[in-house]
Amino acid sequence: MKSAANRPPGLGDSADDDSGVPETAEPETVGEQTVSFRPIRDDDAEPQGAESDDPGHPGGPDDLDDLDDEDAAREEPGFWADAGPGEATGSEKEIPLPDEAAEVLARALGSLKETVAGLRFGANAPGAQEAAKAREEIIAQLDNYVVPRVRMSTAPALVVVAGSTGAGKSTLVNSLAGTKVSATGVRRPTTGTPVLACHPYDRGRFDQGGLLGGLTRVEAPGPDTGPGDLVVAPSERLPQGIALLDSPDIDSVRETHHDVAQRMLDAADLWIFVTTAARYADAPAWRLLRMAKERGARLAIVLSRVPPRAREVVVKHFVRMLTEYGLGEAERFVISECAVEDGRLPEAEIAELRMWLTGLSVDEERRDQAVRAMLGTVLDSFRTRVPALARHVETQVAFRAGLRADVDDAYGGALAEIDEVTRNGALMRGEVLARWQDFTGSGDLVRTLSLRKPGRFGGKAARQAPERQRALKSALRAGLEAVVISSAQRAAEGVAARWAVRGTHGERLAATPGLSDATDDLARRTGRAITAWQDHLVAMIRKEGVTKRTVAKVTSFDEESLGLVFTVGLLGYGMPEIEGGPGPMPQRLLRALLGAESLRHISVKARNDLRARINTLFDEETLRYARALDGAGIPDETAASRLYQATYNLEAAR
Repeated sequence: MKSAANRPPGLGDSADDDSGVPETAEPETVGEQTVSFRPIRDDDAEPQGAESDDPGHPGGPDDLDDLDDEDAAREEPGFWADAGPGEATGSEKEIPLPDEAAEVLARALGSLKETVAGLRFGANAPGAQEAAKAREEIIAQLDNYVVPRVRMSTAPALVVVAGSTGAGKSTLVNSLAGTKVSATGVRRPTTGTPVLACHPYDRGRFDQGGLLGGLTRVEAPGPDTGPGDLVVAPSERLPQGIALLDSPDIDSVRETHHDVAQRMLDAADLWIFVTTAARYADAPAWRLLRMAKERGARLAIVLSRVPPRAREVVVKHFVRMLTEYGLGEAERFVISECAVEDGRLPEAEIAELRMWLTGLSVDEERRDQAVRAMLGTVLDSFRTRVPALARHVETQVAFRAGLRADVDDAYGGALAEIDEVTRNGALMRGEVLARWQDFTGSGDLVRTLSLRKPGRFGGKAARQAPERQRALKSALRAGLEAVVISSAQRAAEGVAARWAVRGTHGERLAATPGLSDATDDLARRTGRAITAWQDHLVAMIRKEGVTKRTVAKVTSFDEESLGLVFTVGLLGYGMPEIEGGPGPMPQRLLRALLGAESLRHISVKARNDLRARINTLFDEETLRYARALDGAGIPDETAASRLYQATYNLEAAR
């Protein structure tokens, strides 16, 4: 046993009276609660393996002196043996149904969970990993702790035993449970499946769906169990109202173990941090302590494997480090370096820690205060965590908007380029020009204007006119198709180039197969669109082209041929005569036949129709970019607003 002289401050010091029997220990302050303890007297039963020269071996709280026979019997081993898991005796109170305020709060929490769970973050979006991690942490804490704790406020306090690899967490849990409930050994990591040890009466409170509801309950660890399971191990040595949770190592080399350990910490009402005399100054230990401090967790610290000869120096240094870090008021317990038998420490080494847990057990007000404080801390954290998640969403929404703007700019520029090419006469080159000259130079154009006198033209020339007409129409169609396809290709390359300069995430999206080229079926769709436009143009001339009254008296015209003339004029309308080109002749002819007003009206409608058809082609081209962004999982513009609203609703419910 440890002597009083060697105990560090705050570790349960006591003074002896003249009779050699230690007086009641001074009250210890835990948070805002003051609890008095008394040491075990000489006539009390000594735990197995305890040293007889310890004058201050701790026992239980003063309140135990006033227990009646029935209450005292409850503390004896075997008292609860006949009560099955979750079966309350007549003296126990049933869990009260949540009141109206709790139901309102539970609904607000459910709405928050639904909103957060609906978020999706793309792997290629900036901040996606951080956002996804924050999302999973919030959902897990809502499922495993917050919602169940709100609905079951009187459930046992859940105490997580946490620490770095090899600190002896499982050994400590086994020792407090009085039996080997968690695996121990030299192989690291040892604890792969979380173990929850509790009094048999409390076992029913940890059924599936309550606290830690996201873990599957199993009777014992096996080859098929893992971090997603939970072993529930009842033990009569543990006080009622307290459950110990042995979690995987927080610094485990296995990422799944680390993630589950984090979930265990998020689901606990109190933390017992375990470290060793050899490793208490290591970075992983202080990262965990910093986490506890930032969250405002109720914390007890166990310093184990302390060499007896160096006890005073080690403890003094550790206490000084805790004080400098702002954790000097945390409960502290020291376990000397000693032999471990059957995965358990000697009872004398854990007596003070057992007394502290028993004090929490019998003092319901103190325990409930600790539970409420932790729940309040977690709820307070949502004031910053959820808006922080919303800012992640806003960042991704802005990123998506920028990517979408790149697509719109590239294809909008391509459409403007086509508008210019179809106005300035640039298409009247090469094949189109040759076919136009053939059509006009052979006299076919004149023959399309037939006088009222029948039979004026005919024979071989009349039969050749449709052939030249079809060749010109085909050349015009091919020229327009080439302009559209080449512009679409440049637009696709432009999108890829724009995305590539938006950092790593944009570069990854730009590398998506097929996005830097026009689609395979663009040529087919473009051909159909231009052919449909040519047919529509002829239909407009037939329906809306009103020939000048003076011309109509003596002349009629073929709508197909006039449509070709109109197309040529439309492609170079108002342009000066180009070298070797048709000059303004189509415009003069069209004005003479249709009149300026009718020509202007049909021209505007024809140009708008052509632009609309090309715009439709480009819309179809850009669908793949929208699918790529959707596939990346980037949230929409309303996601952030829903998060802010859910946060407001939660605050209103509190």
